Amino acid sequence: MTFEGMFYAGGMSHPAPHRDPQGSGCADGGDEEFLPPVPDAVDLVLESATMLAVFAAERLRRIEAMRHEALAPILGRGAGAVEMAERSIRLELSAGMRITEYAAGRLLMQADALVNRYPSALDALSGARITEKHAEIFVDLVDQVTPELRADVVERAVALAETEPVGTFRRGLRDLIARLESRTLEERHAAALGGRRVVVESGADGMGLLMLHGPQVELHAIFGRATAMAKAIKGSPGETRTLDQIRADVVADLLIDGTTAHLPAAASGIRAAVVVTVPVLSLLDDEAAAAGDPPVVEGVGPVPLSRARELCGGEAKWMRVLTHPETAVVLSVGRDRYAPPAALQKLVKWRADRCMGPGCGVPASRCEVDHQIRWADQGETALENHAPLCKGHHLVKDNTDWVVTQVPGSGGALEWISPTGRRYVVQPERKVPVFRSARAGDASNAPF
Repeated sequence: MTFEGMFYAGGMSHPAPHRDPQGSGCADGGDEEFLPPVPDAVDLVLESATMLAVFAAERLRRIEAMRHEALAPILGRGAGAVEMAERSIRLELSAGMRITEYAAGRLLMQADALVNRYPSALDALSGARITEKHAEIFVDLVDQVTPELRADVVERAVALAETEPVGTFRRGLRDLIARLESRTLEERHAAALGGRRVVVESGADGMGLLMLHGPQVELHAIFGRATAMAKAIKGSPGETRTLDQIRADVVADLLIDGTTAHLPAAASGIRAAVVVTVPVLSLLDDEAAAAGDPPVVEGVGPVPLSRARELCGGEAKWMRVLTHPETAVVLSVGRDRYAPPAALQKLVKWRADRCMGPGCGVPASRCEVDHQIRWADQGETALENHAPLCKGHHLVKDNTDWVVTQVPGSGGALEWISPTGRRYVVQPERKVPVFRSARAGDASNAPF
């Protein structure tokens, strides 16, 4: 049997009819004979991906078996003997596979973790329900979790890996771990804050690196402001610098000159912007804060409650989104205007948090607000017809055969149907509650 025959059934992405093995007619009793499914080009790629996952799992099992066999004779001889044996194993693996010793060490670490500590993740890899990259991220992040919390993470992390693309899985697992560790976030952040510093490293050809190690909220705000200013300057007539070059020049100008007066008018008024989402009761009550979800800053993740309360203290540069289980928000201007109002744009981006392209990680603040049903096709300017898309995914949606629609009643989920007919659903980071009628059985018991 060829590789195509070995794995095709497991790699199929949509149902297909089956032929009667005896050749006596249709398998379901009909008169017509069904032909076996013919894989298209995407099926063949997915079939290869399935094989890679299965073989990756088997490789990890064999690596761990090799390590166990090599260590068995010297167990009990002390840590020094075990360390030397581990070095020998790593060298053997790197030489035999023709990879670096670092890569061999990574494989040994992943094999030990998946075989001995996380067998459910290894089973998911064996069944091609996750990729090898999912497994690597799983081990790297879950191994950092304190042992007492690890049991609460593993199964939820496996389920997340089986449903999400790699980038979304990495962010989701980090958020899951952060939520579980949020009780100690305040103390850990306070301790880490003492290590803030600025470092200069010399490089070649008169260049170097200026590194600022500080709170992520401020760093993202700095980078966001510099990017917005650079984009404004990039559009100036005769400008030939790249966005990276302009961004570097803007940061240098701000730090050296301390003013933006010399910049073009379009860039001189830009200020930093950060979106912080805090359960409203957390601002008022410490017990409610301990029982609820931690505050989150867009692009950063969970932050200490004290930091969130500081950010929500009234400064105009912060966008504050206060959430509560009884809050309900619906915004729409119908066909009265094409451009969504500022409040609607903010809500659309807050709900998604990221670009709503499959697996995309571009923060919503850097995305364009798109009409799923185009304005020219009578689409409305409304929350249920808007989602943030980065420039690249916006271009794909509008200029290729991909079909993108917002799933009705989903709270903002986007369905992407590829040119080959495959369906991918991207969920927003948050759900937006809607007003509903209080009368049972009322026909208006729906979003309005």
